[in-house]
Amino acid sequence: MSKGIAITGMGIISSIGNNVEENYRSLIEGKTGISRISKIKTLHRDHIMVGEIAFTNQELEQQLGLTPDNNYSRTALLGAIAAKQAVENAGISNINTYKTGLISATSVGGMDKTEAYYYDYFENKATQKYIAGHHAGHSTQKIAEQLGIEQSLVTTISTACSSAANSIMLGARLIKSGQLDRVIVGGSDCLSKFTINGFKTLMILSDTYNTPFDENRKGLNLGEAAAFLVLESDEVVQAENKPVLAYVKGYGNANDAYHQTASSENGDGATLAMQKALKVAELPSSDIDYINAHGTATGNNDLSEGRAILRVFEEGVPDFSSTKAYTGHTLAAAGAIEAVYSVLALQNNVVYPNLNFKTPMKEFSMTPQLELKEKELHTVLSNSLGFGGNCSTIIFSKKQ
Repeated sequence: MSKGIAITGMGIISSIGNNVEENYRSLIEGKTGISRISKIKTLHRDHIMVGEIAFTNQELEQQLGLTPDNNYSRTALLGAIAAKQAVENAGISNINTYKTGLISATSVGGMDKTEAYYYDYFENKATQKYIAGHHAGHSTQKIAEQLGIEQSLVTTISTACSSAANSIMLGARLIKSGQLDRVIVGGSDCLSKFTINGFKTLMILSDTYNTPFDENRKGLNLGEAAAFLVLESDEVVQAENKPVLAYVKGYGNANDAYHQTASSENGDGATLAMQKALKVAELPSSDIDYINAHGTATGNNDLSEGRAILRVFEEGVPDFSSTKAYTGHTLAAAGAIEAVYSVLALQNNVVYPNLNFKTPMKEFSMTPQLELKEKELHTVLSNSLGFGGNCSTIIFSKKQ
C-alpha cells in the first residue's frame, strides 16, 4: 500500500493562460479571462459573459499535429493539450514503463460536434463520425491516444461539476490500492450552445462579471478549460528520484440528494465531503490553511457552501476565495483547474484574491480574501460541488 500520492506534473489551458505559468501569472496579477462571447454563434452573445480560450479549433489541431479530417471535439483538443503538458512536466519519456491509467472528466463531451453536424447526419454520411464522438468517453479515448497509453485503465467520470475532483480521488485510490503505479487525472469541457442555453434556462447566468460570495451576486459565468495532474506512487517517485509538486492528502465525496440542480440550503453534501476528506487526511480542520471554494456566484451555491464551511470550521474559518471570477465555471473541469491552482498556492505560499467582491452576504459574516496574500501554506482544501447533489473535496499538502 502506497502511503503518499505524489503530484509530479501539471498541465492546464484556460481563459487566463495556455499553460501553468501563464495561469499563475494571471492569478497573482488579478487578470480575469471573462468577456463577451466571440466564438460561438448564439442569440445570447450580447447578454452573457463567459471565459473563452483564445485558440480556434484549427489552431488547437495544429498544436497537436492533427490532419483536417480528424474527429476531435473541442473538449478532446483542450484535454489532449493539457494532459500532454502534464506528462511533459512530470518528465515522463515512456508512458507505459509503469502501470499507467487515465481518468478524464467531462460533462459537455462532444456536444460541439453534435451541434455542428446534427442536421447533416442523415444526408451526409461523411459527417456521421462526428456524431459518433458525442459521448463523454470519446474525448477520453482521444486523450489516451495522444498520450500513447496502450494498456491499463482508461475511463471517464461525469458527475457534473464535481467530475474532475472525483477523477483525482479515484486516481489516488487506485494508486493506494496498488492497482496502478501512475494515473493522469483531470478534466476537460468546452463551451457549447447546449450548456449556454441550458444554464440560461435555469436563470443562473450573469450578464456581467461574476461575484462569488457577494450579497448582490447575479449568477455564474460559464468557462471552458482543461487541466490534468500526474499522480504517482511512492515507489515510482523513489525509483525515478522525481521532484514532487505536492501530495493528495485527503479526499471525500457525498451526495445530499436534495434537488436536481440545487444544493441543500444547509450544505449537507459539502459538509459531509469536507469531513470525509479531513478524516482520510487524518487532519483536524484547524490544519487547513486555505480553502479554494467552489464559489460559483449563484445565490444557492454560495449560501450552501458558506454554511457548510461554517459547520466544518467551527473553530475559525481559514482564508478562502473562489477563483471562478478568473476563469468562469468550467463545469466538469473545475475540480482539476482548481487543483492546479491549489498546488500553485502551496508552492508559492499565496492566497488568491476573490475578485469583484463588494458586499458581505447577509446570512453570515464571512468575507473571502480580497487581495493577494503571502502566507506560509501547508495544506489547501478545494471544494467541487455539482448538480444532482454531487459534492467532492480534495486536500492537497506539501507533505505526504
